[in-house]
Amino acid sequence: MNLSEWIGKSECVSDLVTATPYAALSATLDYTADRPAQGTPLPALWHWLYFLPLYRQSEIGADGHAKRGAFLPPVPLPRRMWAGSQFIFHQPLRIGDQVTRTSTIDDVTEKSGRTGPLVFVKVRHEIRRNGAPDIALTEFHDIVYRQAAQADDVSPSPTAAPASSAWERKIVPDDVLLFRYSALTFNGHRIHYDRRYVTEVEGYPGLVVHGPMIATLLLDLLRRQLPDAQVERFAFRAVRPTFDIHHFFVCGEADGKTIHLWAKDHEGWLTMDASATIK
Repeated sequence: MNLSEWIGKSECVSDLVTATPYAALSATLDYTADRPAQGTPLPALWHWLYFLPLYRQSEIGADGHAKRGAFLPPVPLPRRMWAGSQFIFHQPLRIGDQVTRTSTIDDVTEKSGRTGPLVFVKVRHEIRRNGAPDIALTEFHDIVYRQAAQADDVSPSPTAAPASSAWERKIVPDDVLLFRYSALTFNGHRIHYDRRYVTEVEGYPGLVVHGPMIATLLLDLLRRQLPDAQVERFAFRAVRPTFDIHHFFVCGEADGKTIHLWAKDHEGWLTMDASATIK
């Protein structure tokens, strides 16, 4: 199978930026669940509440994702993870906007890793608002596929998180938090809510905390510390899985307009590394 044939494949979907998902994520992040007025700008990354993956039940694969081979290439590896993303926020999306997202497969790369074959897929999303030709948001989404866990797999050496931070917030990722985020983003991936599947089939010690939710919590930390800041660019890289069996921390510090953000687990190991540029 030549997976590179999927490079250049694209799809376009439309949505309306409504108030209720905004209020629901606000409640999930422990803010007051007020429905915002028309024209209210979305906080950075909250566009993930829209363009939801509305696949028919008959189109769902064993892992809870849509079966592969439609838009995403039919990678013959069972484990799929969100490895990272990069964003350029050209202009804010607002409550009431009619939005369109054009998604394109930018690259498909096959590699051999420490635990076997890997396939990396990079998807470019371009979001426009209210029929305007200008791009409001550019997002690159990095997906990695790998083989199932093996009995003789050796975990990679962890990386220590920075020893100190200007900001730090403890997060307790209980089942309800993970369920609510999965529901808000209509994410059927079973590693986030099906404990028997994630431990017995994929071999993880607990439910996997969503990478996008951790990234959202990192920018939420920035929002809490610098409420007037506008994010121009953001990028994050998943370093190590986070599981619901322990608490974790989101951390950050500012150097002028550049913000370093990271997540660490209960033992102080780096789990996500990120940077933001603000106005």
